[in-house]
Amino acid sequence: MVESKLIPGQLTALPDYKIRESLKAKHVSLRMSVQGGLEVIIPKGFDQSRIPEILQHKQSWIEKTIGRLEEQRQQLALEVSHALPEELNLRATAQIWQVEYAPTSASRVTLTEKSKSRLILKGCTQNEEACKSLLQQWLSHKAYQRLVPWLWSVSQELQLPFNKASVRGQKTLWASCSYQKNISLNYKLLFLPPHLVRYVLIHELCHTIHLNHSAQFWDLVLKKEADYEALDRELRKCSHYVPGWLEPSVIGNRD
Repeated sequence: MVESKLIPGQLTALPDYKIRESLKAKHVSLRMSVQGGLEVIIPKGFDQSRIPEILQHKQSWIEKTIGRLEEQRQQLALEVSHALPEELNLRATAQIWQVEYAPTSASRVTLTEKSKSRLILKGCTQNEEACKSLLQQWLSHKAYQRLVPWLWSVSQELQLPFNKASVRGQKTLWASCSYQKNISLNYKLLFLPPHLVRYVLIHELCHTIHLNHSAQFWDLVLKKEADYEALDRELRKCSHYVPGWLEPSVIGNRD
């Protein structure tokens, strides 16, 4: 953790921040989360003495983000007494699942789908971690059922082929694409509105051609989605859609 510092010409101190070197990073980027605070991701070998100047340049974004996260922190505090969800609002597929808990003397927990809108967790439901794990597994399975076919459909529509698709629970990425053109989708995409999910799919499919965020990459994104700039801005502010019981919200900013 780097302590806050005063910069000449600046009246207030910068917030404390962590520095993380990344072999994949091409530019300096900032990420701020409810619990982790401000993280500065830098390319390997980057001159760290330049970071305070960069943070000063981004001070407006930092202050606004701190305000948004404070609102989310307060909301998360209200959810503490209801750590396990009573419903799952899967905006991506226009489904709302009611979650019911049936405690028994069993030592384990089981999850069962009832009709098309109810989930029953039965057994040792006072074990919150076991319940959360089952719900995450269910979300991952549901995401593979619904998001992967959607990805194939968009791929064919845009004529941007990929190799394989998988579903994970990444902490800070909505999705990713590898050099082998394998795309990994975050099951938390299920909680986003459909237009944002589609943009994420388009974004990753464009990475099958340009595995970076170069001008050529964004030119390709523009050809496939004319409104990408507005969608990209909205995506940066949409972490509040993900329920707090899964994990703290994370907001990223690319420099």
